[in-house]
Amino acid sequence: MNRIKINKREDLPKNKVAIIRLVSVLGSIVAAGIIILIFGLNPIGIFRAMIEGALGTEIRIKQTIVKAIPLIITSLGILVAFKMKFWNIGGEGQIVIGATAAAVVALKWSPNVPQPIMLIAMIIAAMIAGGLWALIPAFFKAKMGTNETIFTLMLNYIAIKFVTYLQYGPWKDPNANGFPKIPPFPDNALMPQVFGVHAGWVIAVIAVLIIYFLMNKTKLGYEISVVGESIETAKYAGMNTKAIIMAAMFISGGLCGLTGMIQASAIEKSLIAGISTGYGFTAIITTWLARLNALAVVIVCIAFAILLQGGAYIQIAMEVPEAVAQIVQGLILFFVLGSEFFIQYKVTFRNGKVKEVA
Repeated sequence: MNRIKINKREDLPKNKVAIIRLVSVLGSIVAAGIIILIFGLNPIGIFRAMIEGALGTEIRIKQTIVKAIPLIITSLGILVAFKMKFWNIGGEGQIVIGATAAAVVALKWSPNVPQPIMLIAMIIAAMIAGGLWALIPAFFKAKMGTNETIFTLMLNYIAIKFVTYLQYGPWKDPNANGFPKIPPFPDNALMPQVFGVHAGWVIAVIAVLIIYFLMNKTKLGYEISVVGESIETAKYAGMNTKAIIMAAMFISGGLCGLTGMIQASAIEKSLIAGISTGYGFTAIITTWLARLNALAVVIVCIAFAILLQGGAYIQIAMEVPEAVAQIVQGLILFFVLGSEFFIQYKVTFRNGKVKEVA
């Protein structure tokens, strides 16, 4: 009788890691191609169109970058929390709350304030609001040991419904002919363009460098890693684990809040309940694929943005049903995430002889 045994790998050679990942990508392409064939479509044409839709022209490349920006910044925020093994599933809510704080500054402050000052104020307000929103589950986790996964997830819905209330209630635009929308931001609250793409990409680059330095070169980054490895070891070493959890979550939520400000100022040019558009959840995947490495986050998020932009393009240009595009995206993610399992674990079958999988 066959027996399956799963063991944690200690150290896998880099060449074997590369092979596993390459096989996973090729497998995802084959599987997605089979699904596309079942739908009566041409797989080669679909894949070519996805690449062309994401990278075929200057405008498409810019759209891909626009999609990568919020993914990168949110992933950095999730990275800080995950490094501590604090499972922050509340990126969506932190993005929404950050956007709300930025909207307060944009709509309530004078439209005559110079644009740089207005944008800086919006960034500060968004990061503080996102950080404070993330501190709520961090406080209860540090003081009472509550489950942060459920806590942060539930806070998402509170944040979204709060903005929905503002959109249909006190902030409803009287000039929108009854349509439930919040007034647009004034011109001085809109993010400028830098080389044809909104300035959020500059903020994203700065954020990557700061988080890389924080996590790899500072005492706080080291303490966050130690708490993630073993909170008991951190306590034995004399670290204030409660303060570390609070600080890390404030940074995590602050970065997600920054994403909200960028989306509100540069993309929506106002505040809407659906401003996060799933980036808070998607960033969980990209952060995991990047193996909690700030530099790798950039590569993974750009690759994911290509997938998103290409999927959106084939829906419009080739009239491919949205479900097909999502199946292709899902299969690719499934295989790539699956490869991480075989990188971290060794699967063996025992039936007289030991056979290793992957």
